[in-house]
Amino acid sequence: MKEKVTAVFDIGKTNKKFFLFDRDFQEVYREYTRFDTIEDEDGHPTEDLGRLKNWLKGVFDRILDAKQYDIVSINFSTYGASLVHLDENGEVLTPLYNYTKPLPQEIVNSFYDKYGPEVDFAAATGSPSAGMLNSGMQLYWLKYAKPEVFQKIKYSLHLPQYISYIFTGIPVSEHTSIGCHTALWDYDKKDYHQWVYQEEIYKKLPVIVSTETSFNMNYNGKRINIGAGIHDSSAALLPYIRSIRKKFILVSTGTWSIALNPFSEQDLTKADITKNCINYMRINGKAVKASRLFLGNEYKEQVKVLSQHFKVPSDYHKTIGFDHDIYCEIVKDFEYMFSWVGIQDKNMPATTRIPYDKFEHAYHQLMVELVLLQVDCIKMISGNDAIEKLYIDGGFSDNEVYIQLLSHYLRDMSLNTTDSSLGSALGAALCISDTKLNSKFLKKNYALKKHVPFIIQ
Repeated sequence: MKEKVTAVFDIGKTNKKFFLFDRDFQEVYREYTRFDTIEDEDGHPTEDLGRLKNWLKGVFDRILDAKQYDIVSINFSTYGASLVHLDENGEVLTPLYNYTKPLPQEIVNSFYDKYGPEVDFAAATGSPSAGMLNSGMQLYWLKYAKPEVFQKIKYSLHLPQYISYIFTGIPVSEHTSIGCHTALWDYDKKDYHQWVYQEEIYKKLPVIVSTETSFNMNYNGKRINIGAGIHDSSAALLPYIRSIRKKFILVSTGTWSIALNPFSEQDLTKADITKNCINYMRINGKAVKASRLFLGNEYKEQVKVLSQHFKVPSDYHKTIGFDHDIYCEIVKDFEYMFSWVGIQDKNMPATTRIPYDKFEHAYHQLMVELVLLQVDCIKMISGNDAIEKLYIDGGFSDNEVYIQLLSHYLRDMSLNTTDSSLGSALGAALCISDTKLNSKFLKKNYALKKHVPFIIQ
């Protein structure tokens, strides 16, 4: 007898993954691939949408024919800040413009001349000015820089909803994609911002449905519930929200380290905006106060410099565990020594200074400085909330020095790490299920570990 499963496509910038989960949300199958990027008309790297679509269809059709699995539902999680523009025939009109593509400054200036001041606008929308990362700005750019293309757009779909559209043919919008620093949503009004109506952008955006929506459809002769898709950061948060009863902060680490407070009741202030705070959105439309730190990227760049300086193998840093004595030496007469590549910080010196003769000491110095930045991010989004629980997932959950230092500097919080390689995929599966989770779910599915701060001697 075939095993009933939920399928999830989890589409990242680098890895494209496919998962199957059983009724207890245990992973029973996975596969993944990577694609080379292609270029848009300006030579900027971008997602190969045609190849992605062929892979999605190929994998799903193959699994549908598999003898051991009976797919009853499917959902999709993808990175955000990306729009796919369709014409009246449902054909893709433009490349998937990469959120790293720069916007012409005159377009940005004209927008804020109309709808600024910039800080006020950012506070209302939870979206500090960030070019194409504010995906709504892409539509404004198309309207004025490429009006002939703009006029042909029937629907603009966020990437998770485009992946769903490939399978359903039904164009929709949903909250988690609209709410992730797109500059489209007014969090106070709980509606699109006035500029979306004034510029008639809203006519290009399909009807908003609940993130938990699924369409019961006949797909290749089989009835399947097909989800509307979900933004990956909001999906990664969902297993925690559904299984933890107390207030918590989740820090999802990787190239970007994103600290998420789903319980903040305060609107973003102008001060928050100047400190790089943004809003994400829960599946119920509620704001998630967040702060971003380019942690993984900075770590990679600085470790490269240290490895060359001390003439050690490039992966030597992975062997370093936390050393209490080295830490005490460093903080005794503490000075900031690293000049960051991708982070702006008032404490950093103009140039990096490495006075140590051992890699281990320099590495601990680096980690102390990075963790102090991380602590600021966490405290910033905590605000006046008394939050006792802190969860760390992603790449840095395995870095002993990072975890030990974080638990030390945030001693009043209970710090737990989780192995969330499933992360957003599991959240996407849960999203289209009404299953209630108990408090042991994370321990069972995420290898939950509690960490105790070290003793200061």
